[in-house]
Amino acid sequence: MSFQTLAPLGRLLAMLALTLAWGTASAAEHASPSPKASTDAVLAAAPAATASKPMARKPRSQLGSGVAYAPDGSLWLVGLNAQGQLFVQSAPATAPAQPLQWSAPRMLDVDGDAISADGENHPKLLFGPKATVLIAYTKPLAKPNTGYVRLLRSVDGGKTFAKPVTVHTDRQEITHRFESLGFDAQGVLHTVWIDKRDLEAAPKVAGKSTYRGAAIYRNVSVDGGATFGPDIKVADHSCECCRIAVGQGSDGVMRAMWRHVFLPNVRDHAIAALTPSAEIPIVRATFDEWRVDGCPHHGPALVAAGEGFHTVWFGIRQEGSDKVAGVRYARLKPDGSPRPETVRRLPDERAEHADVLAIGPQVAVVWRSTDGMVSTLKAWLSRDGGNTFAVQTLGQVSGDNDFPRLVQHGANMAVVWRNAAEVQVHALKF
Repeated sequence: MSFQTLAPLGRLLAMLALTLAWGTASAAEHASPSPKASTDAVLAAAPAATASKPMARKPRSQLGSGVAYAPDGSLWLVGLNAQGQLFVQSAPATAPAQPLQWSAPRMLDVDGDAISADGENHPKLLFGPKATVLIAYTKPLAKPNTGYVRLLRSVDGGKTFAKPVTVHTDRQEITHRFESLGFDAQGVLHTVWIDKRDLEAAPKVAGKSTYRGAAIYRNVSVDGGATFGPDIKVADHSCECCRIAVGQGSDGVMRAMWRHVFLPNVRDHAIAALTPSAEIPIVRATFDEWRVDGCPHHGPALVAAGEGFHTVWFGIRQEGSDKVAGVRYARLKPDGSPRPETVRRLPDERAEHADVLAIGPQVAVVWRSTDGMVSTLKAWLSRDGGNTFAVQTLGQVSGDNDFPRLVQHGANMAVVWRNAAEVQVHALKF
């Protein structure tokens, strides 16, 4: 276990309790702040929904980061500094007992873009074939809750990056946010995002739109992010502000998983294979039957598991005579449909924003547990493919912190957890 420190970036984060009734906030999507020259301005954001009535909340932290191992085993991190500048830094591979030695942060030229880095909508970092390195982020626009998905591309292993480009062809001042991206087995880049062009175009009745939620759109790039194909709709009626999970199945096909709005207004999860077909069938992956008129800002995570997938998500579902909020784990079949016998709630009622990763029979679920003052990093580890788990406590911190992110290099897994004072990197031991 080792950790390295970065410069302080923020103040105490006010977290959402897991049992919040988001339905009381009709505008459940949250504005993405624009970075400014001062810490206070960087941390400023729009208020979020509360348990019983709308009220002001503490500013969202801008600690959301992207992390990944490079092919040479070095660990890379991309995020915003206290001045709202996008930086990247790396730590070379070391022996497990040795502390990481981070390079100095290197500022990236984003051509004047403001950047969202508030947890669910954080910058992404991806290593691809032929020394390609990609950094994706959302550029907030002037209108609240709008943005463009932007991409920085390097073809020399991250030594230099070209100026950012907009990924999608649509240029309306609407929501194009919460992007996720990944390379499939053939080296094709898939980018998926939440999009509101169909909502904007839908008719209104008594001032209310007839369109439920937002939509999921995607495109592909066959040249590593140099150019992009047309925008393709994956599904109508997604949730408006929950992250999208992407993962490659054992068949080499990329899947996307998102919180979907099923009739009449059930916010469960759907999964779809990102194939070349114009018609993309969606499969229902969770059955919490959570009816809520709002977006919980709490998306799923997904990773391949042999012939199927492991997934974690947040929801509220009936358990006996009670409706119970919590983060849950399950196995999915190869088509994305659930294996109901595998569904179980994480052993922590305060668990939030979990991530999942698997290498063969080793499965790791990590999450942040917050009591409002102190956040604890926990891991749930399995050595038998998710049949049994054991809990480990990895770290604790007061003040602002990002969601934990799992990374893999070879047969090794680690969790990266950034807070206002440091970046903790914990090697997982099963």
